[in-house]
Parts: sequence; structure tokens; C-alpha cells
Amino acid sequence: MLLERESELSWVGTALRAADEGTSSVILLCGPLGIGRSALLRRLPGVVSGTDVRVLRANAAPMERDFAFGVVRQLLDSLLSGASRRDRERWAREPGRAGGLMFGADDIPSGRPLAEDVPMGEAPAGAGGPAAASEATLHGPRSLLADISEHARLLILVDDLQWVDIPSLRWLAYLTKRLRGLRLVLVCTLRDGDQGAGHALVREIAAASTQILRPAPLSREATRTVIRERSGVPGDEEYVRACHEVTGGNPLFLMSVLLGMEARGHEPTADHADRVRALRPAGLRERLASYLRTRPRAVRDTAAAIAAFGGHGDPELITELAGLDEIGFSAARRALREAGLLADAREPRFFHRVVQDAIESAMTVAERERWHAAAADLLYRSGRPAEQVAAHLMAVTTFGRPWSVMVLRGAADTALRRGAPETAARYLRRALLGHRPQDESRARLLVELATAERGFDPEACQRHIVQAMPLLTTVRDRAAAALRIPPPLLGAVPPSTAALLRGVSDELGPPAELDGPAREMALRLEARLRHYGHENPGELASAMERLRELGEDPPLGSAAERELIAVLLFSGTLTGRLSAAEAARTGGRVLEREPATSAGAHTALPLVVITLFAAESVQDVGSWLSTEQHTRWQNATGADSVLLLAERAFVLVSQSRPTQAREYVERALGSAETDWREASVMVLSTVALELRDPALSERILARARRRRTAGLALTASLQILQASVDAQRGLRSRALERLLACGRQLDVSGWRNSALFPWRPHAIGLYQRLGDSRSALRLAEEELAWATAWGAPAGLGRALRLKGWLQGAQGVPLLREAVGVLRESSFELELARTLVLLGRQLGSGPEAEAALREAGTLAAACGAPWLVERAEHGLGTASAPKTAVLTRSERRVITLVGRGLTNQEIAGELGVSSRAVEKHLTNSYRKLGISGRHELAGALPA
Repeated sequence: MLLERESELSWVGTALRAADEGTSSVILLCGPLGIGRSALLRRLPGVVSGTDVRVLRANAAPMERDFAFGVVRQLLDSLLSGASRRDRERWAREPGRAGGLMFGADDIPSGRPLAEDVPMGEAPAGAGGPAAASEATLHGPRSLLADISEHARLLILVDDLQWVDIPSLRWLAYLTKRLRGLRLVLVCTLRDGDQGAGHALVREIAAASTQILRPAPLSREATRTVIRERSGVPGDEEYVRACHEVTGGNPLFLMSVLLGMEARGHEPTADHADRVRALRPAGLRERLASYLRTRPRAVRDTAAAIAAFGGHGDPELITELAGLDEIGFSAARRALREAGLLADAREPRFFHRVVQDAIESAMTVAERERWHAAAADLLYRSGRPAEQVAAHLMAVTTFGRPWSVMVLRGAADTALRRGAPETAARYLRRALLGHRPQDESRARLLVELATAERGFDPEACQRHIVQAMPLLTTVRDRAAAALRIPPPLLGAVPPSTAALLRGVSDELGPPAELDGPAREMALRLEARLRHYGHENPGELASAMERLRELGEDPPLGSAAERELIAVLLFSGTLTGRLSAAEAARTGGRVLEREPATSAGAHTALPLVVITLFAAESVQDVGSWLSTEQHTRWQNATGADSVLLLAERAFVLVSQSRPTQAREYVERALGSAETDWREASVMVLSTVALELRDPALSERILARARRRRTAGLALTASLQILQASVDAQRGLRSRALERLLACGRQLDVSGWRNSALFPWRPHAIGLYQRLGDSRSALRLAEEELAWATAWGAPAGLGRALRLKGWLQGAQGVPLLREAVGVLRESSFELELARTLVLLGRQLGSGPEAEAALREAGTLAAACGAPWLVERAEHGLGTASAPKTAVLTRSERRVITLVGRGLTNQEIAGELGVSSRAVEKHLTNSYRKLGISGRHELAGALPA
């Protein structure tokens, strides 16, 4: 299939018609590699009209350039194949008519091609017979063509003029100067950028051409046609665009990409567009590699230098690396660009990544290393950034440069600062391979590597710290190294880690006996060791004693002091031995002095945020996150990013903004599994409990369960979340068993605070629904006692609501008390639940109706349609005439409007068209007697 070549075919047809009138032509088809010159040449006989045209063909090849008159012989052979027996016998009797070339008796002795420097038709000085024989050899075929053209036009096709043998080139040049009296069209193809294209005889033929045609790259529409012909179906627009962009319309590149996609079984759909952009077809790579092997040394070296710089780079550096002067580099670069391998840009850049693959595949491993080593030396001498130099050092297996380790360390530091710890770790591992001595400098490399790894591979981080410890000479260095191990905030602690930190702490001494940096290290070590015992009731009690020793206003001047207070506060929160007010006051002081840094996930400071969440000091956390979020988002990566997303989601769900909270949860789910730490899972599980979305909860559960180790905090959070999913799926008995088992585990460790692990509230509801009211009431009384001691409004209001619910009509005073408590909290959804229950318990009357209407408004604002329906159902038809006339579908649409969703988003949520949503809204506005969304709040309780 030949597309968009009508213009070229038309030119040849016109030339043939002119030849019929005695005007011969020479047409040159030029273009880069793969543009389709040969395919176009094969198509030209199709433009022949009539029977008076003889077509002569010849294909040149690099391996046949030493075969004298090889191309001329091919042309004459094609002439013989179409000639009659009578003509063949006549030509054999007339050696002057090229009979020797046609029948094997060459006029030029084997191994003696005509000299290139002898002008055609002239004998060299002092020569006799050979010169005359040469003239006869050149004139014979031309005389034969003249004889034939008297009876038929001739179309002579020569493919790859740049590879034609020298004697044949001399004859073609001879012919182009003697076209008078002939009726022929000579069409030759010539590849741009080839060394042979610069030969004097090729230039002479090109100068004699009457028309030079350059086939253009295929358009996007032609690309679409090719895709349809290959696959049998029209390709998606995005897929077509990707194919056209990566190939530039080059037919060879396009067919290679399509064959590669077909071999992988990929359909031409938009989903596979990115695969097209990433594909590096093996067949095309081998074709390009074969082409490059035949290029001149300067062109090959230029291509290798560009490849060493990653396919693009500074022209001055590439020139120096290739070992060329400016003129030589310009010529080599021009050859590569004319061959279609370089993009037409100021910066030397390959047209496609497969070109670099082809260059590298044409080299040996040793050659590639030499190029990268030379590039590294050149960049280092030029003072380029460390990461540019390090990229080449990574490709070299031997270290012969004293500055290599220094450069790799500098590159790792740059990578860490730009948020690429895995890249930094690769640089440092390479530096370790080149640093053999087991000394303190190796220890520092190990510590730097551990620092990079702590964000994505804590186990490797600890392993490298352990390797570094014996090589460090001072206790302070060992303490600083040990503190690089990130604390598993709520996870299981390996005994080896605790033993390592304990040994360094004992060696350093008590904080009270130290000052300066040593005291800071001692305090941080104490914080880590105390938190490592957070599942031990005895250690938790000791932590509370330590907190009391520090007084009501413990010192928070340094980061180490704040880290220690964070651990002690969290211990008091777990056990419930602190009040929510105490925890909120001290935790708030910590946040006031603590900037939100990108390394927050690698310290114990996130425990402060969890403590404040439990104390319901959400406004303080929200304000802190809003103030610092620009800095944190700019630098946050990995585990710190997921933790930040979880914190933002919790703040939003606590402020009754579930839609926005869900967005942050979705972003966290899109992160890597290794970035999910225990603290993040715990916070996200709490958010999922509030959202009451089983599908979202199961996604969080699936992600969290792939962790290799899990402490009590993570286990308990996941058990409670799984129990919630089971209950929503109707598996109440299983859910209750799971919650009770979780409660026993927490009780053994002394973790009594339901604000962190709300297993009791969920178990109370399940007991009641399963008919065990006595157990439900017993647990509700226990929950109320703990909630009263803790004192957080939402937790206390929830406990009062649950006990009031269990007591039926006698629980109305408790429900009224719960409403009063919850009005002091930011958890509006909990207030809405309590108001619904109070209104339904009251039955009827102004107080009941007011409670239900307020509950519906709050529930709608919180995006809880299920609670809106309960409030409306409680109101009844008499007290809510406007809501009764709305259909269920209309109420559902109105509820989603209350959540702030657009018509398009509502359509997606309900699986209907936008027109259907508009129809429901129009009917609702008409029934309610309002003009639009802005009047909904006044027209409905929701």
C-alpha cells in the first residue's frame, strides 16, 4: 500500500509522455532512511500506459560494489528477459552493442575497474588500447538503448544510487550527458546522509537530473489509513496521534511500531497509546544498527557520543567527546540528520529512542564503558553538576578516578533534596562498590545510604546502619547513625533495633548528665526506646510517670524534647490516663513550635497529630496543616506524602466534608505500597469508618494487608474496619466476634481509649441488633465511663447517644445531654445522628420536628443521604408535606446536590445521563416552589 505518493507518480508519468516526443529525463528520488524510496520505485511501472514502454531494473547493494558493471549488467539482463530470440541473437553478433556485457565477455579485465580520476571518454596520458576499450564499453550500451528507443520508450529504474559500482556510475554519468536522440526516463533513488552520496560521479548524475523528488512523511490521516489496513479496525484518535508523533510519518518507523504492537497483541485503542510511545521495536533497532555499522568513522563516533549523553546533549561536549573538530562534527551531524536519525533541532537529539538502542547494540560492552568513562571525565573537567557526571559513572564497572566517590555522594545529596531517594540510593550503592577500605569513610557512606533507604526500604536501612556501627569511632557518631533508623510508629519493633538503640543509649549516658548535641541525641534515643515499648503496659505506665515528672508545661525548646513529649503524650492517650484537654493543650504547644518538614514520617512527631485527633483538637491540626502545607507538599515524597494525605483526609471528614476527604484517600491509594506506614493506615481506616463506604474500606484493607509485619495498632485498626465492612454486608455475628477479639487484645496491652480504636461503639450496636441487650448495655456503660474520663466531646456524645438508644424512651434525657455535648464538637455528623435518634424517640411535637429538621439539614451538608432519609422518614407526611411529594430518585438527586456535586458528577454517581439529572432537579424545583439550588436549604430539612 502506497499512500500520498500521487505527486511523484504523476511526475514520472509526465516524463514518460515527454519521452514519447523525444525529450528524455533523469529523475532523482531522494530522502532519509525509511521514507519509502524503494517502494515508490517498485510502483513506477504501474504508471506505464501502452505497450511501447520497456522497463529496465537494477538494484545496487554494498556487497556488490566491487563487481564491475554489475548494475549495467542487471539493466541489460532485464532487457534480455523481455527480448525476442531474434533480437538476442542479433545483439550477440554485435559486440559493439554491449554484447560482451550482456553475454559475459567483459571488455574490462577483472580487478581493473576504471580509475575514478579519469574524465569519462578520455584516455589517461600515455595509454592506448585500454582507453579505447573503455570508450567502447561506455558507448556500447548507450548505442543499444538508442536502437531500442526507436521502437519503444524506456523506463530505467536504478535503486540505491549511492551503492552502485564505479564503472556503472561512470556509464550512468556518461548516459545522462548523451540523452539526445533517446526516448527514455532514468529514475534513480538516493539515500540522504550516505557516504556514497558524496561521490563525484553520484554528484555528477544528480547535477544532470531534470527533477529531484523528495517523498514527504505520511500525514496523520495516512497514518490512520495504515493502521486501519493493518488491524482491520479504525484506530482511536489518541492511538493514531501517538503513532504519528513517535514515527514522524516515516513509513519504516511506522510499520515497525505497528508490527511490534501486533506482536504484543495490543489493539489500536487509546489505552495503548502510551505503549506506542514507549515501544522500541527490535526489528527497527537491528535495521538501524546494520545501517550505522556501514557509516564512516566520524559519523559512528558522533552517534556514539550523542548516545553516551543519553540521546541529547551540549554540541560542544559531543564534539569533544567524538574527537572531531567543528567542521567534522557538523558534517557528521548533517549526515545523521539527513538519514532521519536526528531531530531537526539545535540540540543533537535522536528522532526516536530506538536509535540510541541501535547505536548501543552495535557496540561491545567494553566500548560502551569507554564512551561513558570518557563522558564522565569530560563532564567533570567541565564543572558540570554531579548528577550529570554520576549518570555516566553508573555505567562504568571499574573505578579509576579519585573523584568518583565524591561525585556520587554529591549526586545522591542532590537527588535526596529533590525528593528522589531511590535514585540517591543507587548512586550510593555504586559508590560503596568503588570504596574497598573498611574505614570510617565507608561507614559514612553506609549511613548516607541508610538515610536514603529509610523512606522506601526500612529493613535495608537498618541493615546498613548495623554494618556502619563498628566502623564509627565515636559514640556520638554511632548515636547519630542509630537515629537514622526510622521508628515504626505503630508497628512491631524488631528486637535487634531495640537492642541497638539501647546499647548506644547506655554508651551515651542519661540525658540529664549531658548537654548540647549529646543531650539532644540522648533525648531522641529515650523517645525511641520508650515508644518501642508502646505495647507493654509496664512501659506505658513508666512513660506516664516520666511525663508527670516534666510538669504541666514540659520543655519544648528543641526538636528532641518535642519528640520525647510526642511519645509520652501518645502513651497517655493510649491508656486514657491523660484527659483530652491535657493532651490537646500540650500537643498544641508542640505543633506551635514544630515546622512540618518533609522528613516527618521518619520521626515520632506524627504521634502528636494522632493524639490531637483523639483529643478532637481537629481545628489545631487543620490550622497547622494549612499553614505548613505548601512547604510540606512541595517536599513531601513517599511515606511522608501518604501520611500528609491521611491527615488532611481526617481533618476534612471531621469537618463534615466527606467528598473532599474521599479525594485525599483516593490519592493515598494511588501511592506505592511501600509508602504506607502504620500511622497512615490507622488514620485512613478511621476516615473510612466515617465515610461508611464498604468498597473504599476493602481497598484500604487490601492495601494494608500486604504489609509483611504488623503491630497491634495496625492489626486493631484493620480488625475494626473489617468488622464494619462485615456488618454492612450483613455478617453481624462475624463482625461482633472480630470486635470482641480486638477488644481483648487492646485490653491486654492497656490500650483502653475508644477515641483511637472505637471497637466498643460498633460492638454495642451489633449486640443490640443481635438481640443481646444486656451485653450491649454493659458495654455502653463501660464506654460512657471511659469517654467521661477522656472528656472529648464527640466521644462523650457518642457514648451518651448509644446508652440513650439502648434505654428507649427512658434514654431521652441522655440523648438531650448528648446533643448539648456534641454542639461543642466539630463532628456535625455525630450530632445529626443523635438528633435523628432524639426526634424519633420523642415521637411527635415541636421538639421532635425541630430535631429531625436540624438533623436532615446537617446530614445533607455532611453528604450522608442515608441519614437524610431517616430524618425525613421521622418527620412523617403531616409535618413534612414538601418532602413527601418528592420521589425517591428526586430526593437522591437533591441529596447529592447538597454534597456539592455538579450535574455531571451526579450523573456519574447514579449511572444516568446529565439530562435525567436536570429533569429530576426541574421537577423538584417545581414541586417545592423554588427557583434553583440556592433555595434548597430553606425549602427542605436537607
